[in-house]
Amino acid sequence: MFLFRWPACCFLLAFHNTACGWVEYDDSEVTCSQGLSECTVAAELPLGILESDAADVRKVTAKVELCCKDTAPCKFCLMIEAELAIHVTEDVAKRLQSSSDTEMAAGMATMSIAASVTLCYKTPPTFPACKKVAFTVNPTKQKVANVSLVITNPYGVTFGSIVYVYPSKEMHPIGEVLAPSLNEVCSQNLQISIKECYVPTVSSVINQKRNQVELNFARRTQVCLQYEEDGRCQIWKRKTIPLYSVTPCLCLQVWDDDDDKPRRSLTCPFKKTGFLQKNVWQNLTVSVGQGRMNDKGQMLLWNLSAPCRLEGEVWPCGWNGGHQCTEIEGFRQQLENTTWEQNRKNQWVKLGVFEDINLQLSPCVMVHLKKGDLHLGPFCYRQTARWRWNLLAVAGLLVITLTALMLCLLHNFVKKLASRSFQRGFGRKGHIVLLSPPDVHNGVSEVCGLGSFLKSQGFSVSVDQWSRMEQVKLGPLPWLHSQLLHVKNLGGRAVLVLTRKALGLANEWHREALDGGDGNTPESPYSDVFMASLCLILGDKQQGRTGERFLLVTFDHDVVQTPGGLPELFQGLHLFQLPSQMKTLLCELARGGKRKAEGRKTKNGWKWVTLDQCWENSFSTQTTSKCSSEFLK
Repeated sequence: MFLFRWPACCFLLAFHNTACGWVEYDDSEVTCSQGLSECTVAAELPLGILESDAADVRKVTAKVELCCKDTAPCKFCLMIEAELAIHVTEDVAKRLQSSSDTEMAAGMATMSIAASVTLCYKTPPTFPACKKVAFTVNPTKQKVANVSLVITNPYGVTFGSIVYVYPSKEMHPIGEVLAPSLNEVCSQNLQISIKECYVPTVSSVINQKRNQVELNFARRTQVCLQYEEDGRCQIWKRKTIPLYSVTPCLCLQVWDDDDDKPRRSLTCPFKKTGFLQKNVWQNLTVSVGQGRMNDKGQMLLWNLSAPCRLEGEVWPCGWNGGHQCTEIEGFRQQLENTTWEQNRKNQWVKLGVFEDINLQLSPCVMVHLKKGDLHLGPFCYRQTARWRWNLLAVAGLLVITLTALMLCLLHNFVKKLASRSFQRGFGRKGHIVLLSPPDVHNGVSEVCGLGSFLKSQGFSVSVDQWSRMEQVKLGPLPWLHSQLLHVKNLGGRAVLVLTRKALGLANEWHREALDGGDGNTPESPYSDVFMASLCLILGDKQQGRTGERFLLVTFDHDVVQTPGGLPELFQGLHLFQLPSQMKTLLCELARGGKRKAEGRKTKNGWKWVTLDQCWENSFSTQTTSKCSSEFLK
């Protein structure tokens, strides 16, 4: 008889394909082919097995399938197909050859032989389990028969298990099968009851007004963020992500924290969000170095890092005494998506080298990004003197260095004294450092226009937008420290331009700094001059020096009406609304912040400066009208 049942709707997930068929739920079931009858199956110990000589196992094949029925939980089934060789005595064989089919059928009962075979399986590191299949051999002219054995819930078999199958006489595996993996089963999206396939979900909403991405997930759900699908995953405990650190390649990985071996899901919901591509470009850095090859040839090294892997081209260029960096032919290299590595800061890094290049041309590096058709550069490296000295030269250099240091200290002292005397005697104005907000592309004309105007009024002005090359060499924080040193020596102020985005970013940064972090997001540190200024403003506040070096300006009337008023980090700093308060700003900058300004607070908490006396004594009507006409455009 045949023990398989086939309902109308079913499925079986095998290790190599998907079949359809139901298996009757039982520990084990057996089906025998023609020539065998009275088939039974029973458990058998793997040692001391006695078997008849009437049948031998010639071949064994097996597969592991997932058997499901209605809404009941699914179970694994091990299906073994065994091909048997039937052996009969010489007397029986002669009678079969000489008998007709009718005579053979009539005498079959007298020639039947009881026989059995034992089939075993094991899944390392468990012990083998065996099933003894007993049957009656009905002698026929056919010497081959088949036995089909189905074992439900085989011992030790789970998702992805390796199962070895063998007949007991062999005592070693002759077949190997692989159970379907959990991901293979769950990826079928079939409506079946498999509790292991459950995985929590996370949804995301971009809130551009608050400059953040809001996440929604269950309380016991673990979430981690990673740049690119194969990137390093970092645990994320909060339900918001700052928008400036979100890029199209950012992916979210979630799993259930209550499970011992949870299954994870990965989603990348920002792939088609085009406006987030600017966050990749703003966090892209390129560094350039020089070196020598083993054959003493010269080479130019370059290092490109970004939150996402990029495609494009890189090539060297030289100035050749002109005002434009011209490509050096024959060195162009491709940026491929598959050759990047991720560093400990979760930034994707691409390294490259231009060999046998003439460094006398002061070569720089240009970058073209395929997505957005964006050209960046040139990024240059200032050639430095070679440090190859013997012991005597090092000793001489040490003496020269100490002498130069003493002269430098004396020179700085004389320079400070002369500078102060010059300022008192001739009324020279101080040094102004103009710092842009993070969304500088929206207001670059106002920032640069303010810098040009202050310069025309006799101030020494340094705008961060004019000093990008110097920032690449020094870094944002060292560059800002060097500018504040000029402010200290010459008098003046650092002027921070505010926008609505700048206020949100400052609030976020200050909140993380108070929580014990470093003020940056773990995934994508926003290391620009604006962030460096926040570090110094916080340091002045903690040291009781609020307002000595920094003041605030804004071209955006909405900033003044921001709900909640002045952020805690900026409390105590003066805020000037331009262009209406340009004359007041000029007066404050001219006196270098050495006297404390009188002012008043608005209903939103902003501190406005009046300085009426300064208006009357310092600036003419012609200056005010020029300022207003330039910034009201």
